[in-house]
Amino acid sequence: MLNEDGKKKLLNRIRRINGQVDAVGRMLENDEYCVDVLMQISAATGALAKVGQIVLENHLKTCVANAMQNSDDEDRDAKLEELIQVFRKYAGVLD
Repeated sequence: MLNEDGKKKLLNRIRRINGQVDAVGRMLENDEYCVDVLMQISAATGALAKVGQIVLENHLKTCVANAMQNSDDEDRDAKLEELIQVFRKYAGVLD
C-alpha cells in the first residue's frame, strides 16, 4: 500500500476535504448563495477525485505490478478482474 509519507499526504488531503464538506453544510445552514455552495461542492468533489486517482495509481504500481510479476496465474487473473471491476464502477470506461 502507500508508504508513510504518501499516507500522511493523503490523510492531510482528506482532512481538507472534510473541512470543505463541513463548509458546504454551514453554507446551506446560512442560506448562502447557491452558486457559492455549488463551487464549494465542486472543489470538494475535485479534491476527492484526486485522492482516488492517487490511490488507483499506487494500486497499479504496487499490487497490480506485483501480481503481474508473480508466477501465480490465479493471482494475476484475480487482479486483472478486480481492476476491470474498478474501472467499470468508478470510471465508466467499460460497459
